[in-house]
Amino acid sequence: MRENTLRTSDDSEIDRTSRRKLLGAAVVAGGGFLAGCIHQSGSETEEQNTPSQTADEDSVLIVFFSRTENTQAVAEIIQQEVGGELFEVLPADPYPVDYDTLVSQVDQENEEGYTPPLQCNVENIEAYDTVFFGAPTWDMQLPPPMKTFLSEHDLGGKTVVPFNTNGGYGVGSSFQTVEDRCPDADVREGFSTRGGLERDGVYLAIKDDRREEVRAEVTDWLQRIQM
Repeated sequence: MRENTLRTSDDSEIDRTSRRKLLGAAVVAGGGFLAGCIHQSGSETEEQNTPSQTADEDSVLIVFFSRTENTQAVAEIIQQEVGGELFEVLPADPYPVDYDTLVSQVDQENEEGYTPPLQCNVENIEAYDTVFFGAPTWDMQLPPPMKTFLSEHDLGGKTVVPFNTNGGYGVGSSFQTVEDRCPDADVREGFSTRGGLERDGVYLAIKDDRREEVRAEVTDWLQRIQM
């Protein structure tokens, strides 16, 4: 990036002095969670790279990348509204905690068109008819790991529904990238809302009253796009 601020949507902006690492997995009530290669449902946990339940014709997959858990919060709300499996995209090599190092790395990845390898993929992606696809805005673009996901998973013939969180800078080219990389998919109108602002020490912003506000926004959006 040419600026010393990596603008994100789920992360708003990445603070140069503090970062929180994501947990590898979380239990989500009422549905499955594929966090990287970890699937948790209830009290059972198993490592795998495919969902533990057999997907039927109406199966929904909710794919997300979330550094400060704001995009994850939206993904969980979507799951509560429409059901389906959650899949957290995790790069094989975690991004650095140090802000300046992160900015430099993402800038270089975007400049070179580099798509970093992921911890694992959804091997039975063909089983899903609808894929929600969520990410923060990084450098006014789709984060590189999400570009990797699109390059490694054929979403042709599916309904693809993008969603985004940002620090007030909007989606940038993120939704357009999804459309461009999914030419044979039915790409629906995307959803975007404001997340945290890390430069001001605001990390997980979509919680408590704000989470309920976002839930109402998501519900209206889902009704509008008939999902």
